Amino acid sequence: MARILVLWCPDWPVVAQLPDLPPDTPMAVLERDGTVLACSPRAREEGVRRGMRRRDAQARCPELVLRDHDADADARAFEPVLTLIESLSPGVAPLRPGLCALGVPARYYGGETEAAAVITEQLVEHGLWDVRCGIADDLFTAEQAARRAPVQEAFVVPAGGSPDFVRDLPLDVLDDADMVDLLRRLGLRTLGDFARLPARDVHTRFGPLGAMAHRLARGEDHRLVARREVPPDLVGRAVFEPPLSSSEAIAFSLRTTAESFVAALTERGEVATAVRIEIDADGALAHERSWRHPRWFSSADLVDRVRWQLQAPGVITRPVDEVRIVPEAVATLGEHAESLFGGGVDEQVERGVARVQSLVGPEAVRSAGVQGGRDPRERQLTAPWGDRPVGVRATEAPWPGSIPATPAPARVLPEPAPAQVVGAEGQSVVVTGRGGLTGEPARFRPRPDEAWQPVAAWAGPWPIDDLWWDEHAARRVARFQVVGVDGSAWLMCVENGHWWTEARYD
Repeated sequence: MARILVLWCPDWPVVAQLPDLPPDTPMAVLERDGTVLACSPRAREEGVRRGMRRRDAQARCPELVLRDHDADADARAFEPVLTLIESLSPGVAPLRPGLCALGVPARYYGGETEAAAVITEQLVEHGLWDVRCGIADDLFTAEQAARRAPVQEAFVVPAGGSPDFVRDLPLDVLDDADMVDLLRRLGLRTLGDFARLPARDVHTRFGPLGAMAHRLARGEDHRLVARREVPPDLVGRAVFEPPLSSSEAIAFSLRTTAESFVAALTERGEVATAVRIEIDADGALAHERSWRHPRWFSSADLVDRVRWQLQAPGVITRPVDEVRIVPEAVATLGEHAESLFGGGVDEQVERGVARVQSLVGPEAVRSAGVQGGRDPRERQLTAPWGDRPVGVRATEAPWPGSIPATPAPARVLPEPAPAQVVGAEGQSVVVTGRGGLTGEPARFRPRPDEAWQPVAAWAGPWPIDDLWWDEHAARRVARFQVVGVDGSAWLMCVENGHWWTEARYD
């Protein structure tokens, strides 16, 4: 499970405006209704609190400096902070100004606490003195841990410890005043009290929002951290004046742009795994195409893609005046870096396959893999070269009724072939409703065009009662491994008394 690190800068509306004032200035930022939204530590020492009215705050601290809240200014001031964090660990997700989350780069920095210390140190050098970190399995728990961390330190919740950590937290952390008020009137005081209520009753009384809060109280926050989108300034642009009509001339002129594009991503600790190349002619978009890479795009890869796209029939009908390289998918550089002793994908193979793909189409060149399942055919996994497969069934999930993982069939037939398996007296061998055999396999014929041969060994059955709840789609199948006296080994199945050959072992 990926761990999450939350960085919290308390009283950010005040921090965003303090550069204009001395650090020890007593200051408060007011909401539109005149109540205090946030205040500085010096103002807090004088008794100013959040939610206090303007008059009461000034009575507690006569020298208090008041500013109106400006949400846009908060966001603008937080942008350099996000950029700094991205230079240390890409993939930061801003939650709101002053609060952000990212995956814990523990492996790179030598541990979770060490990663938090490095990021905190850089933020302190940037001028943010009050920075706190929380690390946990989920976003909600990590945020609550950050709010309980000392200044410039990290609070680490052990893996699997979210339920124990949130159990004693007050209901106020749910940030829903109406629901918290009702829960208190019901006699509940902590998240642990709330978590002990039946989930069905909570959903019935409070609806989807209440059910979500109940999951948070149980330490089960399944929300994903959404990383920031690539800024528009990372788009590579090459403008040609005068316009060019030769694909080679355009590709040659694009080299500097491609190198700058890759360098800008590298500075952020990222690489592009998918790009969209847009070609303009006469000031309008004339052609665009998305390209994917099995590893990541170098500057030479980008120039090649532009050249291949321009050489496709019908692309250059008018002189080209601009080419844009737009990153569609980026990934952390560490996820794609080669190991210390090599072992990466051969670059010549990548370029050769990509060239073939540009000629025959992106869907025509595919890579193969294995996914979870019971049927050998449904375990096959293919995807266009460079694309990451989607909707993949996990291989480590339990698959009752599946055949042993090793040895795996070497050749899976496109369609099961009719087969025959008989006992010693020539009677057909079938599987009963209780999973037993009507006889021991003695002879078999894996395909109609092959000769009968004696059974040297066999294993099974592995029965499957699939989709039993669907009258029309239900299947009862039993699979066997059968070895002939000639040494050939087969994966066979029987369904409704009929035998089929699905694969062969080599």
